[in-house]
Amino acid sequence: MLLVVGGQSRNVGKTSVVAGLVRRLRERRWTAVKITQYGHGVCSRTGEPCGCEAPAGDDAVSLTEEYEAGRSDSGRFLAAGAARSFWLRTPAGEISRAAGLLRKIVDQNENVIVESNSILEVMEPDLFLMLLDFGCADFKASSLRFLDRAGAFLVVDRGINVPLWEDLARGVWDRKPLFAVKPPGYLTAAVVSFVRSTLPPLSRQ
Repeated sequence: MLLVVGGQSRNVGKTSVVAGLVRRLRERRWTAVKITQYGHGVCSRTGEPCGCEAPAGDDAVSLTEEYEAGRSDSGRFLAAGAARSFWLRTPAGEISRAAGLLRKIVDQNENVIVESNSILEVMEPDLFLMLLDFGCADFKASSLRFLDRAGAFLVVDRGINVPLWEDLARGVWDRKPLFAVKPPGYLTAAVVSFVRSTLPPLSRQ
């Protein structure tokens, strides 16, 4: 099972959704993956360098496994109950260079949950959830490309009914299951139930 959580922009709650699903569906023993594309100049909330570049250089692809629960995104996944947690870093726009690594992770682990939009360029998930925040004016071009591939939308409830990005046709998300969610948890029983309904039966071990 490959479950992907993406969003229209940065900092809309994707990590919280992944951690929440790992916690609420812990029996699935998820392998969690955080994908970061660096070199686009906006690696952190403040716009300052955040150290996400791969250690081998500006053009490198790096995959590291997290072993300790902590405050980093991959650490949060472990704290939530993930069996394994990885951080994959690629240069911006070059996710294809990591396609082999991603396929290996998916092939070797029964249930994989990935925080990323970009993985859709190289893999077809069993379910893609997309977070939409009507109060956030930014809508990444990459997110727009994958909008129609979402199996469901999680709309951040901020009391705003009309999105700031008026040029996007509302019908795109009206045709799919839509769930209102709120920070800081970003999950509801309905979302968890929907995801559970898409999962294959637990394997007998």
